[in-house]
Amino acid sequence: MFKELVVVRSGGDLGTAIAHKLFNCGFKVVVTDIQKPLVVRRTVSFAQAIFQGEITIENIKGVKINNFNNIESTLKNKCVPVIVDPYLNILKNHKVDVIIDATLRKKNVDMNKDLAQFTIGVGPGFYASKDVHIVIETKRGHNLGRVIYNGEAIKNTGVPGSILGYTNERVLRAPCSGKVRNFLNIGDYVKKGQIIGQIEVEDKEDNIFYKKQKESNKCFNFKSEIDGVLRGLIMEGTYIEKGVKIGDVDPRGIREYCYSISDKGRAIAGGVLEGILWWRNSLKDGDLYGN
Repeated sequence: MFKELVVVRSGGDLGTAIAHKLFNCGFKVVVTDIQKPLVVRRTVSFAQAIFQGEITIENIKGVKINNFNNIESTLKNKCVPVIVDPYLNILKNHKVDVIIDATLRKKNVDMNKDLAQFTIGVGPGFYASKDVHIVIETKRGHNLGRVIYNGEAIKNTGVPGSILGYTNERVLRAPCSGKVRNFLNIGDYVKKGQIIGQIEVEDKEDNIFYKKQKESNKCFNFKSEIDGVLRGLIMEGTYIEKGVKIGDVDPRGIREYCYSISDKGRAIAGGVLEGILWWRNSLKDGDLYGN
């Protein structure tokens, strides 16, 4: 195992892909996230451990810990520690060598190169060589997973990457603000127009959705726009804001894809691994380990 301690911010599907690959390659990895992550691809997200205690993804187990002192023991048990820590309090307790921001917020909120020896920004919003040391491209296409040493990733277009020609159609978004109620599960096959769940809207006189839906128990349905398999679906009971992504239908219709890391995730994780190894190779052993 490498000596470096790597923190991956976000246990969503892409952050998980990164953590999974680095852990498999022998790095000491810790995943941090917020108290209630809005996880869509729950079956392949270490953040789900925050809700259920643990989750195993492709033979690697992520385990929720409540104390930074449990990091080493969890790693010795060959598990990935997952902890609620949105503000990087881990830096007060541990020497962190690499920080990877995979929160995909499309902007730099609190990352800078001084936080650790090596910092990585995943996706748009970071400037390599200024905000962070390197940036990883996340847009599907020719440059997916590319390591950017100076400059930025392609700006967010607001249009999801194409799968079999489908972009916006394959993404489920909340039609209004409210609490999610699911009728189906991840892995279920769906048809175009099929109801997947409902948003229970607030009982307010100024709520247009409430006024329209009084006759249907104050709920607003969300449906699939295409045929496929339900690859992602936000957890039952989650309160969500209008327009936020709550699900994902894969038009390829291959159920096994729901339970394994995606091609996009593997490409991005490969870029992160390349960047870390480039950094390690650019340093002398004494610089790397502080000898």
